Amino acid sequence: MGPLTLAVNSESFAGASSSDACSKKFQNVPMAKRKSFASVSMQDDKPFDFLRTLFEGVIAGGTAGVVVETALYPIDTIKTRLQAARGGGKIVLKGLYSGLAGNLAGVLPASAIFVGVYEPTKQKLLKMFPENLSALAHFTAGACGGIAASLIRVPTEVVKQRMQTGQFTSASAAVRLIAAKEGFKGLYAGYGSFLLRDLPFDAMQFCLYEQLRIGYKVAAKRELNDPENAIIGAFAGALTGAITTPLDVIKTRLMVQGSANQYKGIVDCVQTIVREEGPPALLKGIGPRVLWIGIGGSIFFGVLERTKRLLAQRRPTVGEDTKQD
Repeated sequence: MGPLTLAVNSESFAGASSSDACSKKFQNVPMAKRKSFASVSMQDDKPFDFLRTLFEGVIAGGTAGVVVETALYPIDTIKTRLQAARGGGKIVLKGLYSGLAGNLAGVLPASAIFVGVYEPTKQKLLKMFPENLSALAHFTAGACGGIAASLIRVPTEVVKQRMQTGQFTSASAAVRLIAAKEGFKGLYAGYGSFLLRDLPFDAMQFCLYEQLRIGYKVAAKRELNDPENAIIGAFAGALTGAITTPLDVIKTRLMVQGSANQYKGIVDCVQTIVREEGPPALLKGIGPRVLWIGIGGSIFFGVLERTKRLLAQRRPTVGEDTKQD
């Protein structure tokens, strides 16, 4: 009976040991989860996440901006000449790429700054706001990105539109002569109207794009592919472009007037256009604008999401490294 008694005791001991081991495993599971959750919100991780998001936003935004500007510059030139023509002025279809090189020098940093500010601001606001206010987070982040990028966008836009309307033949000459005749503030001609147009445009376009993507992902129950991102970007861009056309006309008139000072400001510009050319003049260039921004939105958001995904694939796998440790 002795050996039998020993055998029973050893099994009991083994059972107790396995029970203890099992209970330890169960105890470790929630602890691991709590540790993972805590590590996400640790202060040390935030700078890394912010810098990574900023870096990826700058690269993706700059790439998308250059691709779109190069592909659609002729349409933008036609739109600008339509809006700048007073009364029944004729539109010249030569030199549709006039000023592209100088414009790209401004588009690259402006697009990089915009998305570089937009992405981390969006992520921060989405964590602060409740889920049902995600649209407000996207709208606010778009406006913040627009304000930051406007410091480069406005001089770039002034030089580009002066060259598109045939006032200058090179970007360097445009900058030099504008500064000489109108002073440094000449490079920021129409800044108020630019913000009046671009802040609502940026906020509305990115908000609409993000909300459509969220709704589509919920309905499809999967991540979106490149063509789907491009279609949503085209719709968001075209709709926003149509709505903001009057603001774009005002901005164009103020920027291309030069030292002639035909308009005293935004209100005077609107009143003069309506009085001399009628209300429909505020919709000048709406066709090329909707076409340009619709196609541009398709290319921009398609390239943006693709570039962001490629950059995300190059991120260090922190989770796998932690498991190995």
